[in-house]
Amino acid sequence: MTTLHLPDGPWEAVHRIAHQLGRRVWVVGGAVRDGLLGRPVHDWDFAVDRDALRLARAVADTLDGAYFPLDEERGTGRVVLTEADGARLELDFALLRGADLEADLFARDFSINALALDDGGNLVDPTGGQADLAAGRICVTHAGAFRDDPVRLLRAVRMEAELSTTTETAHIDPQTGTWMQRDVALLALSSPERVRDEFVRLLALPGAARHLQRLDEFGLLVHTVPEMESLKGVAQSPPHRFDVWQHTLLIVDTLEGVLSAVMGKGEPEGKPNRAADPPTLAGAPRAAWGDIARTLGQFAPDVRAHFGVEVTTGRDRALLLKLAALLHDVGKPATQSQDEDGCFHFYNHEPVGAQIAAARLQELRFSRDEIERMRVLVGQHLRPAHLARAERVTRRAIYRYFRATGCAGVDVVLLSLADHLATWGPNLQEERWTRRLEVAQTLLTHCFEHYEETVNPPPLLSGNDLMTALALESGPRIGRLLETIREAQAAGEISTREEALNLARRLVRSR
Repeated sequence: MTTLHLPDGPWEAVHRIAHQLGRRVWVVGGAVRDGLLGRPVHDWDFAVDRDALRLARAVADTLDGAYFPLDEERGTGRVVLTEADGARLELDFALLRGADLEADLFARDFSINALALDDGGNLVDPTGGQADLAAGRICVTHAGAFRDDPVRLLRAVRMEAELSTTTETAHIDPQTGTWMQRDVALLALSSPERVRDEFVRLLALPGAARHLQRLDEFGLLVHTVPEMESLKGVAQSPPHRFDVWQHTLLIVDTLEGVLSAVMGKGEPEGKPNRAADPPTLAGAPRAAWGDIARTLGQFAPDVRAHFGVEVTTGRDRALLLKLAALLHDVGKPATQSQDEDGCFHFYNHEPVGAQIAAARLQELRFSRDEIERMRVLVGQHLRPAHLARAERVTRRAIYRYFRATGCAGVDVVLLSLADHLATWGPNLQEERWTRRLEVAQTLLTHCFEHYEETVNPPPLLSGNDLMTALALESGPRIGRLLETIREAQAAGEISTREEALNLARRLVRSR
């Protein structure tokens, strides 16, 4: 019999408290799986023979944690502990599903999650999960697993993706794949929130483009982000090489490389930034990734901090940017036109796409902040490209750029670089590429180093100042004057209160 010693954690304390209460308890699921793989254990799930909520409360009291009932009717509760380093540790307790532990394990989703440890550290494995884990197989525990919970359809692809980081042979078992295709339509019966959560967990993993392809192979993507189906076969003119769907996959993949190149591998301060191994799907020259690291690596600490900010609990800016890469051209099918020379155009696909993307996020129950951020990311994703066509990027143009993009301006810069690389691929033109990097460097420099000068200058005047000094009435005119003054300040044309008032006087006299 296999025995497993899990790393230091709450197991010993939970076992001791359960024994005092006369309860039987087992570690189940992810903790056992990760222990067998030699990974750090982050999720602790416990199956309890009876009165799981009482055990959870006792553990919380003993370990000075917080207790939350998750589903009192089904006997599931959570204990949240704060570790010495401030990290949050969650312990979930649930009553056995079925008459005994074996029945509980057979009712779970996949064999590699249907594993348990008894109080002696002995592995309980009725579904063959250990062998499947060693072989990299994703197998459901029974034929009705997806019908019991259709969100498991998405989870199967996520489990395959996660396991692929440990073994290159990770794959969904053919029989499980057959049942997935049989039950794919059932995903529509799941709550949007659960579909969203499972989907973004998959999207957040490295190699997201390949995972999206797997969703598409099983017919799951159309039930998650149905707008993706309309991108297939939508032709584009050079320098594009592929239809909109293939281009979308390339930009998702390329964006991961851009983020890695900018943020590097966390080198100590003072050492040069190095790009991680670049993605290969778009076929961009390897030198391009070094160009990004050399030009933008100076901003690595600021970029890391920027993307580490959560927009909504559990979902940060980096995730939203990757989702924006997936949705950035979603407006193209509705805006495609063709001129007499046979060239395809997509006029106004950015604002059209912004509305479509926002609607999709609303359907998936993303927060209002996330939806508005997506409007900006998709609606403004071509703006850096427009700036690159100008002879020079003025301070006024920089101010207008960040006025339009707000705190998502950094994200749009990197999304634009990924779009350029995914579009041109091996045909990347040095002069165009150098110009795009120069614009990116200029925008990030002003954002991180000259924020109060160019991006968000402190106001020189208030609306009351204008109304008092110029005998004006309250109304939209005041807002327009203030914005014109602020833009002139950002452009370096004025810097004092008196200069701002003089500009306001001239503006009033000229109208």
